[in-house]
Amino acid sequence: MSRGADAITKVTGLDDFAAHPERVGDTGRMIAAGVVLAVDLDGTLLRSDMLHETLLAAAHAAPMTVVRAGLALRRGRAALKAELAEVSAIDPAGLPYDARVLDEIARWRAAGGRTALVTASDARIAGAIAAHLDIFDEVHSSDGDLNLKGEAKRRHLEAAFGSGGFVYVGDSAADLAVWPGAAAAISVGAAPRVRRALDTLGIPARHIGADRRPLRAMLREMRPHQWLKNLLVFLPLLADHAFDTGSVLAAVAAFAALSMMASAGYVANDLLDLEDDRNHPRKRARPIASGELPIAAAVGLCGALVLAGAAIALAVSPLLLGLVVIYLATTLTYSVWLKRHRLIDICTLAALYTLRIAAGTIAIAAEPSVWMFAFSLFLFFSLAAVKRLGELSGEGTGARAASRRGYTPSDRSVIMQMAVSSGYVAVLVLALYVDEARARVNFGEPWMLWAVCPVLLAWLSLMVMEAGRGEMHDDPIVHTLRDPKSRWLILAMGALILGAVAL
Repeated sequence: MSRGADAITKVTGLDDFAAHPERVGDTGRMIAAGVVLAVDLDGTLLRSDMLHETLLAAAHAAPMTVVRAGLALRRGRAALKAELAEVSAIDPAGLPYDARVLDEIARWRAAGGRTALVTASDARIAGAIAAHLDIFDEVHSSDGDLNLKGEAKRRHLEAAFGSGGFVYVGDSAADLAVWPGAAAAISVGAAPRVRRALDTLGIPARHIGADRRPLRAMLREMRPHQWLKNLLVFLPLLADHAFDTGSVLAAVAAFAALSMMASAGYVANDLLDLEDDRNHPRKRARPIASGELPIAAAVGLCGALVLAGAAIALAVSPLLLGLVVIYLATTLTYSVWLKRHRLIDICTLAALYTLRIAAGTIAIAAEPSVWMFAFSLFLFFSLAAVKRLGELSGEGTGARAASRRGYTPSDRSVIMQMAVSSGYVAVLVLALYVDEARARVNFGEPWMLWAVCPVLLAWLSLMVMEAGRGEMHDDPIVHTLRDPKSRWLILAMGALILGAVAL
């Protein structure tokens, strides 16, 4: 049994299709009369749009093919879809199907009815999806010349099944041109204006409500918990005791600008890694991979975040704008290329952390501290190595993900040594800094900074040990937030640092 056929046998909890004949007609009579259940693909059976899916896949595989596809658009949308279908490789098994629609199809087939996939997507895409799901008797799709949408779809269905010879399941305003030829209608996640217009057509209609929460999906995709990393911009503020209003506001603005750029990077990364995420047991629940956040909306969100981050940075200084642009460019380069190369990926992650401290230094116009940059470089190189160690030590997809970055399980011992040695050097740099004259001037109680050293040593050792055992989340920051021991150690270090600053 295919994955799709298996899925439809497990979905329960919806009203039976035949339970409301006053709204959807007598199902048994329609099936006996040969009425076909015609199901749309984009936005209906699929919680995505195959035009956007194929465009993204083509751009990822070979960016120049997008130019060819754009030229094909001169011959019409059907030609564009055919060009994209030819060059993109889409795995039907990973696509986000709507379980409620699968359930409708399952019940219709169980009652002996025939089903058809009717979509404006290209024939190659539609055929691959239908073959994977194995729940359709017929497939009707665009063919490179005809774009099977709107009026063209209605005429095609009436020619194939007769007027009133099909129940049409759709979702968009374009489907309002299809429903008048149907015996009955089912809308899936349609906008309120579409539902109201459908109700005025005079055919039995039923509505399956929207199961998306766009704002929540956007917030999840932005990953605000990751903004905690950007608190590093406040370290120069603490180190220089620059607590005047202007410096504090500038540091807050730097934090906001970096957070916007970081979130834009996460959105771009999820768009680029869409297929990998869908094949990952945990990442497949991310908003873009699951279809909760449409691809087009994700692209718009990414652009809006970049503009917001750039505007906030420019309000502080052109130099800060230049740095956050470098940060974003490095993030995108890492997502596209650098993360697939061993050691380079670890160095890049460490550099991204250090750029956050540089942003804080630029924001408050402080004198760069060699001690601070040396400490951050060694510390974050250690944490990046811990991240890779955790992936290599985990079972299944974690180890496979690490292997795609050029690592093998045999590298575990070397990466563990890098994590330990770099982390301990960071502790040594901090201990040496405490004895500097600048530290004695800036901190009323420098011994409290020295007390940070053993706590930091314990935390780093704990992180390496748990990563080596395969007990760590793939992100050390998230793991620290969830692990009680790590949280207490971080709180202890924060209290000691604040005490050294305040006393």
